[in-house]
Amino acid sequence: MKERGNGKADGDDAQRRLAVLIDADNAPASMIEGLLSEVAKYGVASVKRIYGDFTSTRQTQWKAALLKHSISPVQQFAYTSGKNATDSSLIIDAMDLMYTGRFDGMCLVSSDSDFTRLAQRLREEGPTVYGFGERKTPDAFVQACDKFIYTEVLRADVPVAESKPRANKAARKAPASPAGKPSPPGPEPAAPAAKPAALPMPMALLRRAIEDASDEQGWAHLGAVGSYLTKIRPDFDPRLYGRRKLSDLFKHDARHFAVEERPGAGGSKTLYVRALD
Repeated sequence: MKERGNGKADGDDAQRRLAVLIDADNAPASMIEGLLSEVAKYGVASVKRIYGDFTSTRQTQWKAALLKHSISPVQQFAYTSGKNATDSSLIIDAMDLMYTGRFDGMCLVSSDSDFTRLAQRLREEGPTVYGFGERKTPDAFVQACDKFIYTEVLRADVPVAESKPRANKAARKAPASPAGKPSPPGPEPAAPAAKPAALPMPMALLRRAIEDASDEQGWAHLGAVGSYLTKIRPDFDPRLYGRRKLSDLFKHDARHFAVEERPGAGGSKTLYVRALD
């Protein structure tokens, strides 16, 4: 069952079994909290594996996150300099997991276009493919997934003004060494990355989605609009445009869109949206 247009999972999705496969060479450890929270919207992460050479100092941050989040590391030595040795191991495991038939979806965490064919092959067999990567991810990999989430939107909110590292008092006032000379200050902790600025509204795409799902009066069910957007643009995400949900995106632009609540089954409310001239 696919996700709803407002970014939330359907009721049954809470029990969908997912496999989360992380390419440590092409995914920052700083987004792990947001990543797992996002995965939980679509189902249960029954398998969590990360692939990389954990003997390398480059993976220090990932090593610290593995135990905390119960992620199984798959060690892959870099036999040849300049070659990404983790790709083959991740691809083999993804295919093995797919053939067990136990998983409803596969989460591929990487910004590497080498996984494009893997995403295509997984979709051919039925599992929903969720991609997670940075905004630099090649479009071929993005389009090969059913749904693609940019990891920049998963970061905690950090104001741009606070994104620069601040020197602490200990660094400014270095203690004296036994020889009477001040000791060199230690390295400053890395500052959390600030979220990128919101993108401009994709007006033409939003209007086309409404038109595709609208009735004779021009009103379209919000869920149908969201489904259309995801099919056309797997990387469509209201958070890229500064809003948490799809409904917020339309409500905050009353000049171009009208949103209406209608009574639904069981006393619930259903949202409809219409483009204004």
